[in-house]
Order: sequence, then structure tokens, then C-alpha cells
Amino acid sequence: MSVQRILKRVGSFSGCLIILGFSAPGLSAQEPPSRDALLAAAEEIMEGARYCGLVTFDESGNASVRTMDPFPPDEDWSIWMGTNRESRKVREIETDPRVALYYHSSDQVGYVAIYGTAHFVDDPGEKASRWKTEWEGLYPDREAQYLLIQVIPDRLEVINYGRAIQGDSETWEAPSVEFRRGGG
Repeated sequence: MSVQRILKRVGSFSGCLIILGFSAPGLSAQEPPSRDALLAAAEEIMEGARYCGLVTFDESGNASVRTMDPFPPDEDWSIWMGTNRESRKVREIETDPRVALYYHSSDQVGYVAIYGTAHFVDDPGEKASRWKTEWEGLYPDREAQYLLIQVIPDRLEVINYGRAIQGDSETWEAPSVEFRRGGG
């Protein structure tokens, strides 16, 4: 059976071929995706993920990973999340503010990795605006325990096969977006 006939029978087969690193006949190489296209593809993955992995580094330089419940990215792509001020991640960020965030959505095929610098925000107004009611059980003394982490991105990598955004065919390096220090 010819590839053309298979493509007609299975409408999404070309997506499978792209995922496997092949291209279907008639599909030509495209221009690299624009910054806006990469950010839109990243947002799609992040929205479908709900949770992300936060990577910090301990005093010996060893990585620590934990699941976080972040807010959607701000306009400047800052990512906010809450934590307990007595947590291990707070101690690690105080020692080394470099962090990575990893998002994967079971609904989307691909991932987003964000590399940046974490900052703590203890402003009562900011904390009130960045609160999820489902966290109430985690913070019996919200005022004393709840602290915000703001991650200011330096670089974002994204793979989103649904949007035909994939890594380099030889190096597998993911397309990326560089941010000016401090966002945007």
C-alpha cells in the first residue's frame, strides 16, 4: 500500500510520521518557528500540564526535583508558585537561585523546559492575589507559612509535535526562546 493511500486512510498518520522523525511525501521543510509560535506552543503544553517539576540545587550541587502547582505565565513569562517558607526548596534557592521548570501534558505530545532565576516574594498583596483555595489545607497558618516563588526566565525550550515543533534532526536540540534578564 502506498504512503499516499495510508495517509488518506489514517488522517493523523502524517503526525505520527513527524513524531518518528520522518516526513510524508509532499511535506517540505519549513522555516523555523517564530518566537510567537514557540511561546504559543509552550503555553499550550503548560495549560495542559496543570503541574510542573521544579528543579533546585542543594549545597553540594545535587539536583532536587519536586512537583509544583504553578500559576500560568505572566505577560513577561514570569512563573509564580506558592511554597511553605520552611521547605527544603526555600533553603536551596537561598543558596543557589538557578532553577528549572519542566512541564509535560498527557494531552499534548511534547514538553516545555524553562531555565531561570527564582526570587521570593513575601508581599501580602501579591500573596493574596496569587492564592488557590485548594491550598488551604497545606497552610494552616497561611500568613506565617505561605511564601511566593517567582521564576524569572532566561530561556525556554519547547517541543510540541501537534504544532510540528520538534528538535533538530541531528542534535535533537529543542527550539528555544531567550528572554532578556528580568522577563520579556
